Amino acid sequence: MNSPPFQITTEILCLSQKIGHELGILKGAKLFPTPIKLRRKNQIKTIQSSLAIEGNSLNMEQITSILNSKKVIAPKKDLIEVQNALLVYEKLSSWNPLSKNHLLKAHKIFMKDLIESNGKFRLEAVGVFKDKNVAHMAPPPKRVPLLMEELFHFLRTTKSIPWLIKACIFHYELEFIHPFMDGNGRMGRLWQQLLLMKENLIFEYICVESMIKAHEKDYYDVLGKCDKQGESTLFIEFSLEQILFSLKSYTNDVSSQSKNPLERLTYAKNFLLEWFDRKQYLSLHKDISTATASRDLVFGFEKGVLFKTGMNNQVLYQFRKNIDSETN
Repeated sequence: MNSPPFQITTEILCLSQKIGHELGILKGAKLFPTPIKLRRKNQIKTIQSSLAIEGNSLNMEQITSILNSKKVIAPKKDLIEVQNALLVYEKLSSWNPLSKNHLLKAHKIFMKDLIESNGKFRLEAVGVFKDKNVAHMAPPPKRVPLLMEELFHFLRTTKSIPWLIKACIFHYELEFIHPFMDGNGRMGRLWQQLLLMKENLIFEYICVESMIKAHEKDYYDVLGKCDKQGESTLFIEFSLEQILFSLKSYTNDVSSQSKNPLERLTYAKNFLLEWFDRKQYLSLHKDISTATASRDLVFGFEKGVLFKTGMNNQVLYQFRKNIDSETN
């Protein structure tokens, strides 16, 4: 079977390494599992961003209201899209990203009451339009089943490519094949997230879609460039950039959830590798006061978490090799 065309560039290797480093920070700082409040917020943000790219008008507050069974006044189509998406993402961890049948089942829920062919590959020719011009002519419908089978075969059998990169490749290829009459964009972004979860479970709670929404023009531009080049390399680079930004944003969000000195010190230990002062510590915890930062550092020194040198405004600190969780 044919494999999707792409190249592993220096940029891809560099971004992959940075993502690995960011994942290491999250693991080292014990910022997983995600606080429930942040987990829910990120899932709503994911749904809102992914649907907004497709033209849905509902904001996060309105989607939260729907989730809480409150009445929201909005176009019927937009309400249906959100209700369907909530059902899909509610069972996120149960979808098997290596199963074509699961792809079809997820699409069936996503597009329920929106198109008649929900849960089925298209039987008609389709084109993607931009400014009233055809930006992409998808492969003929008779080729769709084979192309999708080859794509899933690539996922299941290729062991030399990490899931991080395979997730990006699948996303692009699904957009290129355009296997459904509608809903291809949201399905591509959903399946990328599912495949990223095979790389690291933390991606269940990372909202990459909000970064894609923020760079929506670049998203569509790079899809077009890849179509012309006949390979997904540029899209892999673009996607890895958004994944990296999303991880950094998540790290910052979770750090603000730290409620006690030990949690904040444990988080800071992954960034402050040499001697540091209070100002540098504060730069990692922008939501606390100078007085709280001083108390954290005094706590760390008294509990044996930190070394200390200097006096008054010249005090510097350094972390010991291990932070004993029993110091809390």
